[in-house]
Amino acid sequence: MKYFDELKRSMEYLAGDPRTVFIGQAVAVPGTAMSNTLKDIPGHRLLELPVAEEMQMGMTTGLALAGQIPVSIFPRWNFLLCGLSQLINHLDKVQVMSNGGFKTKAIVRTGIGAERPLHPQHQHVGDYTQAIQAMCSTIEVIRLDEPEDIFPAYQRALLRDDGRSTLLVEYGDYYSEK
Repeated sequence: MKYFDELKRSMEYLAGDPRTVFIGQAVAVPGTAMSNTLKDIPGHRLLELPVAEEMQMGMTTGLALAGQIPVSIFPRWNFLLCGLSQLINHLDKVQVMSNGGFKTKAIVRTGIGAERPLHPQHQHVGDYTQAIQAMCSTIEVIRLDEPEDIFPAYQRALLRDDGRSTLLVEYGDYYSEK
């Protein structure tokens, strides 16, 4: 099994649930390596957004509160940094702030930017997994190191019934290397 193939299989699995909606930049149009994992997802399930990461994460929380399962895609950690207020102060804390009255389930997908064959410079290759993990009290952060980690992690994120969201971290270099 290959890293990219497992990601594509996982996205198709998620799309099998009628509650999922895929949102972000380059989800309905090509533009990133992650776009290629969505090319067989029906177009009506893909919500293309402008470059507005804080708005995207706010929409993610809203969709989750409305009972949908957003798969919110930020191609690189460095982009997700712009949505951290919404991630840390809202999505992560909604269950705590509501004394368990609201439970949200969102799937947030991000990546450590590929450095090979061309290094895109440091604003695209950050890995903030440990820092974000330390800031989250309810969101589970999972780093996808090996191809065999991918499908079970996305399956767990979809099937979980504990009212928690999941943030999955991919490696851009592994799309073609593993």
